[in-house]
Amino acid sequence: MQVFAIRHGETVWSLTGQHTGTTDIRLTDNGRRLAERMRPVLAKTAFALVLCSPLQRARETCELAGLADQVVVNSDLVEWNYGEYEGLTPDEIHKVAPGWLIFRDGCPGGETPEQVGERIDRVIARSRAVDGDVAIFAHGHVLRVLGARWIGLPASGGEHFLLDTGTLCVLGYYREVPAVRIWNGPLIERGRGARYTRKREIASRSASHAVKPERPSPRGDSMQFWEQ
Repeated sequence: MQVFAIRHGETVWSLTGQHTGTTDIRLTDNGRRLAERMRPVLAKTAFALVLCSPLQRARETCELAGLADQVVVNSDLVEWNYGEYEGLTPDEIHKVAPGWLIFRDGCPGGETPEQVGERIDRVIARSRAVDGDVAIFAHGHVLRVLGARWIGLPASGGEHFLLDTGTLCVLGYYREVPAVRIWNGPLIERGRGARYTRKREIASRSASHAVKPERPSPRGDSMQFWEQ
């Protein structure tokens, strides 16, 4: 099985760098456009389960990507509760808390990394119990924790997984070892077509190594480019 993890499209606050946890805001026009371009990519896979955060920016991405008819809303996928840091930019936070790192320090009045990890562990357990592929629509920080916990790192390991808006990640296995097949895969426009760049599988339990593009395997046993 594979887990397709999709971060919601662009919002006004993602453009300004403000921490958007429980604040429920919609996608920008550009965010909606990118979400719509995911539809033909995701249509190539028959999903046994589609999970989505209850926040509208994730639900809207799921709908525009064509999977709203299968969606199961899961509150464990809501974004990190930033507490007192909700709506603030990193620069604003560092003025009151120099050296602050969310994956180490958590948020006052909000969640710790361990609390977010507990939520994500439940999502992983539910996904692994499914006979088939799973799609997950959620948010930047919780999906970074998902990437870390999938390969056995602590929730704090999410600091090694950078993730942009409107991107696709694919988690799977190398033989029976949990692995990252694609991470932060941007949608690349080519005329009227679209594709995701593929990334090298990561079977290591250390996510601190850079992931670089590679050529498709001549044996055909690696994930190929998706292309419309």
